[in-house]
Amino acid sequence: MTNNTSTPGQESLQVKESIGWWIPAGDNLRHARAILSDGAFKLFASAYLDADPETGRYQTTQKDLAVILGKSKRAIGAYVREMSEKGTCRVCAGRNQFARTILEICDDYWPYRRPGSCTAERATAPAARSAYVDAVRKAFLAIGCGSGRFSASDEKTGAELEKRGIPLALVQDAILVGTCRKYISWLNNGSSEPIASLRYFEAVIAEIQEQPLPAGYADHLRRTVARLAKAWHEFAPPRKS
Repeated sequence: MTNNTSTPGQESLQVKESIGWWIPAGDNLRHARAILSDGAFKLFASAYLDADPETGRYQTTQKDLAVILGKSKRAIGAYVREMSEKGTCRVCAGRNQFARTILEICDDYWPYRRPGSCTAERATAPAARSAYVDAVRKAFLAIGCGSGRFSASDEKTGAELEKRGIPLALVQDAILVGTCRKYISWLNNGSSEPIASLRYFEAVIAEIQEQPLPAGYADHLRRTVARLAKAWHEFAPPRKS
């Protein structure tokens, strides 16, 4: 006797629209629905559907989320905190409403296995990463025009910069200069691909090595980045993903 566990008629079921609907949903979503408020679950589901499949990360701004979900920025902030407190997402919050917030779906709720996502590997990663590379990583992830990812390749690039003796402050200044240029390009020419790799800044590092920035110029660069980010987010249409 053949063991057939299929539901009657299941063999004929076909997906009406395959493009964009590739994430398996099951107990992970049901559990999130059970522990989150309606608004927080709606935000979680939005991040879940639009997250990078490789990392489980969704990058956006609270301003854009408010538009997408039809909620106030204060409500979005409360939902983000709730998801973090309930352990459904890790949150790297933007410094203001215009800076990008990164929502990373926690392992218990993400359907795919991620490289380095197990508890033991995550616990040892900060210890294995030098303070120099960690500072570079934080500076890279803080930019609002980046991919929101710091890959293994970026880790290697950061370690190479440290090995070459490139001062940390110079790398941080180069990231600020490159970020300013990216925003200016977007404002003048429209949005293009975000900065996806730390190697994007190597040419800027070489420039600053040849012609060092004036003392205290980094503060000016930070103010300029904030101004350009605000101008871009006011100018650009809200992103839906």
